[in-house]
Amino acid sequence: MTLNHHILVVDDEKNAREGLKWILDSKYSVSAASDARQALAHLAERPTDLVVTDLKMPGMDGMELLRRIKDDDPSIEVIVITAHGSEDLAVEAMETGAFTYQTKPIHPDELKLKIASALERRGLTSENERLHRAVEERFGFQNIIGRSPAMEAVFQIVRQVAPTRANVLIQGETGVGKELIAKAIHFNSPRARRPFIPVNCGALAAGLLESELFGHEKGAFTGAVQSRIGRFEAADRGTIFLDEVSETSPEFQVKLLRVLQEQTFERVGGASPIGVDVRVLAATNRDLEALMEGKFRDDLYYRLNVVKIVLPPLRERPEDIPLLATAFLREFNELYDKKDLRFSPKTLARLQTHDWPGNVRQLRNVIENLVVLSTTREIGPRGLPDSIRQGEAARGVVSLPIGSTLADAERELIHATLLQHKGNRAKTARVLGIGRKTLYRKLEQYEIE
Repeated sequence: MTLNHHILVVDDEKNAREGLKWILDSKYSVSAASDARQALAHLAERPTDLVVTDLKMPGMDGMELLRRIKDDDPSIEVIVITAHGSEDLAVEAMETGAFTYQTKPIHPDELKLKIASALERRGLTSENERLHRAVEERFGFQNIIGRSPAMEAVFQIVRQVAPTRANVLIQGETGVGKELIAKAIHFNSPRARRPFIPVNCGALAAGLLESELFGHEKGAFTGAVQSRIGRFEAADRGTIFLDEVSETSPEFQVKLLRVLQEQTFERVGGASPIGVDVRVLAATNRDLEALMEGKFRDDLYYRLNVVKIVLPPLRERPEDIPLLATAFLREFNELYDKKDLRFSPKTLARLQTHDWPGNVRQLRNVIENLVVLSTTREIGPRGLPDSIRQGEAARGVVSLPIGSTLADAERELIHATLLQHKGNRAKTARVLGIGRKTLYRKLEQYEIE
């Protein structure tokens, strides 16, 4: 606690007011007000951490002042001062939002301890609010990178579905960012301040998955030495994200369907139904409609698929690749303290023409690798992994961005042809229609290995 904390003392009695100010002045920044209206005017002008107020005051009393403070800014802590024997009034004040109360006559050390506790709670509350805002900013759909028409269509669905309680099925290849979209839906919904609980269904065996999601009672199976709540209970009034829901067993699907229909379940080994209010977001990298022929229940599919969001693979939105790559570069520049690193235009062009079978996740890993291993300020194509640097050339395809020079085109053509013939220079020269000496000279000129 330091002078950075500002406290407002409110009391209509001058001696009491000045006495409290004197007690606290050495440790905190303290102001004083002689009545509730003066206190409200002060709070409107200056940020305040804590208010210490008498309850019995002419005009607006301390109880009404407390209500006004909490209506305007619930984060301001309030300690009320009351006469001995008026504990019922003090309890009512705490039910209204006061942190605690202090009876007269005031014991300075006791009051200082209560103030320290109140300011500590305010600090924790402020930190929680800061972390929550950071999470909201990180997972706001407006911060998910993508300007392609395909991603704009996804964002439009997210905007529409987020405020509702509808279940959503998110479909897309591995690495496209399904969980990121699920978090965007949650953190832009009325449930944003409640839990977001992710579960990877494909990573757990059927029996373990049931216990993980629904919990278990003590003695339900070997090793169940105590009762344990499941993810559905933990997500009450929030959102549960079932990733790779296609990998669940038919037996488990029956139990999941009941939760979706009735919002109740029993723990493993239990008999009492437990009610929850949980929004379900599910994801899969497979076509659930195709699995409905015996592997996935059609009634569960329709329950999950109230709204479907299909995330396009990265190869279908190449215009987003430079945006993503640049964002990841900024992230890892900061992480590894390499703030001056940048991509060469050729590197961005090569990244943009790659297929990215691992999608955004693969791109992010590649950028991190480039930042970690870079020894120059500019990341050139030679720093790229062979699978990306040589990928298109090895297939006999030459891709060049608009604005490339003829020399660029010649270099890429020679490089692609050389790769296609596994480094055989005689064949390369013959296919290109040039002599071997000319090829050797151009290999040296263009620094082709």
